Amino acid sequence: MRHILSVLMENESGALARLVGLFAQRGYNIDSLNVAPTEDESLSRLTLVTKGDDQIIEQITKQLNKLVEVVKVVDLSDGSHVERGLMLVKVRATGAQREEVKRSADIFRAQIIDVSTLTYTIMITGDESKLDAFIEALSGTTILEVARTGVSGVARGDKVLSL
Repeated sequence: MRHILSVLMENESGALARLVGLFAQRGYNIDSLNVAPTEDESLSRLTLVTKGDDQIIEQITKQLNKLVEVVKVVDLSDGSHVERGLMLVKVRATGAQREEVKRSADIFRAQIIDVSTLTYTIMITGDESKLDAFIEALSGTTILEVARTGVSGVARGDKVLSL
């Protein structure tokens, strides 16, 4: 089962390497990883997506909590949460295809952020299924490049990940 872990950790050099090393040493895979400083410059929020049953996720959480730099770990998948990823897609768009790509972008509420005579670069945000569906909608178009961020997520409502 897919899990989104939100980790509050000290913002210092080497902290991310130790966290990733923990996953590698134990043979766990990270499907996506996103990290950035929080409103408190001394802390970073790391959001990672991994797969495993409840026992594996519990083990991962325990191991993460043993790291000195880790302040708090929350499995966002345990409750109601909001998640988003960002994707940039560069497509070949010429002739009548240009209008079709524009139409697809409008349907998915994506934005065309760069235009050349032969290509469009499109930015879209959403959960993984929306981003995958957009790629599928472009199946008749030549996709030149795709760049995706990792998932960012927070719990819905009043729940916050803080000290």
